[in-house]
Amino acid sequence: MNVLAPPKARLLIEIVHDLICPWCYLGVRRLLRTMRRRPDLAFELIWRPFLLNPDMPRTGMARPDYVVRKFGGEDRARRLYATISETGRNEGVDFRFERIRRTPSSVDAHRLVRYAAGYGRADGLVEALFAAHFTDGCDIGDHAVLAAIATACGMERVAVRRFLASEAEAEAVHADNLRAHRLGINGVPCFVVDGMHAIAGAQEPEVIERLLDIASVGTVRI
Repeated sequence: MNVLAPPKARLLIEIVHDLICPWCYLGVRRLLRTMRRRPDLAFELIWRPFLLNPDMPRTGMARPDYVVRKFGGEDRARRLYATISETGRNEGVDFRFERIRRTPSSVDAHRLVRYAAGYGRADGLVEALFAAHFTDGCDIGDHAVLAAIATACGMERVAVRRFLASEAEAEAVHADNLRAHRLGINGVPCFVVDGMHAIAGAQEPEVIERLLDIASVGTVRI
């Protein structure tokens, strides 16, 4: 006897993030873990760029110079990174900050995510970009690195290189960043569900799940 499955509430989740933000990596991991716990819900993810360093040169910056500018010195950065690394271990994320030699501009990586979304590859690409930067220490502002990551995610290398060589989607990235600030989003990650419910920070799955419960009430079921 076939029993029809109950209809699922469909939720649209906008993930406002920066690909060089470790808390975004953790927050996305926790969101995905929460989603796996909710087979009663259907999700669509939209990746919205946020530029933590909007004035960063497109060629990036040597890591020691960035650490001084951002944190005031190596000691403060080391303490912060130790805390993040410990939290990451609990989420299965292997932060290797010591491998990062250059802090990139994230504009081109965000452009690539927008491009990948047109081919249904954005979700996997975002995870790969986070891992490449924070675990492998790769410069995700370098076009060759970005093309290699995209190719590993199933995208066509020549087309990706051609896209990166253009300025396509750059204006859209800056527009989304401006939109986030106009909405009052001053830190990331921030998850916006169905355009009405939002939560900021790398929240625990239980907190995210409560947000999903609130958002799913009254939504269209499929």
